Amino acid sequence: MWQKRVALIAAVVLLAWAGATLAVLINQLLTADERAAVAQQSAAAAASEKRIAQYRDRVAETAADLEERQNQLEEWQKTYFGSEPAAIAEDVNATNGETAQPALKTSAIDPSLPPEAQALARVAARQEALSTRLLAAVNERAANAETAVAQLGLNPTAIIRGAATGRGGPFIPYKGRMGKAKALGASFAALEGALFRMEVLERTLVAVPSGNPADVLMMSSGFGYRSDPFTGGAAMHSGLDFRGPIGTPILAAAPGRVSFVGTKSGYGNVVEVDHGQGIMTRYAHLSGFTSKVGAQVAAGQQIAKMGSTGRSTGSHLHFEVRLNGVAVNPRRFLEAKADVLEVKNDARQRVGAITARDAR
Repeated sequence: MWQKRVALIAAVVLLAWAGATLAVLINQLLTADERAAVAQQSAAAAASEKRIAQYRDRVAETAADLEERQNQLEEWQKTYFGSEPAAIAEDVNATNGETAQPALKTSAIDPSLPPEAQALARVAARQEALSTRLLAAVNERAANAETAVAQLGLNPTAIIRGAATGRGGPFIPYKGRMGKAKALGASFAALEGALFRMEVLERTLVAVPSGNPADVLMMSSGFGYRSDPFTGGAAMHSGLDFRGPIGTPILAAAPGRVSFVGTKSGYGNVVEVDHGQGIMTRYAHLSGFTSKVGAQVAAGQQIAKMGSTGRSTGSHLHFEVRLNGVAVNPRRFLEAKADVLEVKNDARQRVGAITARDAR
């Protein structure tokens, strides 16, 4: 009897211990699951916060990039077309309202941005529309200048290629306001190239010496091979001779900077004017100077007086035009047709306005 009671008590104790142990184990298992759930929720929250931060950074980066591009577009518009947006429309409409340039797709918006970024996409689309109009207007002006330059006997392709060889500097990648390296984008790259082409051609056209270097009618000798007036032998004449009285005003044939005033063997007294774009004019056999080295002169401004110094048989002006150091026939420039002069005058006004703004 006693043994049965002991066995029963032992069984009860064992069951109680087993129950307590099972409860502890169950409690531990439940706590582990809860911890895992909390950890999973924390990880999800951290990932969500990271995505939100990335989204905000991308939106901020896009907005900053759009602002940079807008500033550049406005600067280009102001520099080359003035402050009035209508100026662009007028240039584009010059070809009956048709543009040869297709609309370029925007590169400013990341397609993976959420719908909230659509407002930025609309801004980018407007910028691309402005960029396309600018590109069409720039190409129109460049085409007019290219035609005029070619009619003057110059090679537009060679001129642009030569201008491109004079560039350089350290490579500093373009970075947006967020500090990340950027690409210009299709429309901006096209605009940058078109603007360079247009400016080189227009400045070349302006530099061409098409104004009469002296108010005289008599040309006493042309460009090319001739009989030397002293020896009678065959000789190359590198310019044009204009006969006139001593003291006749000598005029700059194009705007530029006086680069030489003095004497040269055979030429006598000489004034040289650098017009940029590799174009230089030389005025020789002068009786006096009315300009100094470094002076900026306008087309038609007096720079010297006609004379007969140096190797000369009488009072006249020897007028040369040199392109990259090589003498070319000035007649092609002095006898430019009216349509070429019209394009040149238009380019002169634009280039002059840019130069005046740069000087301020």
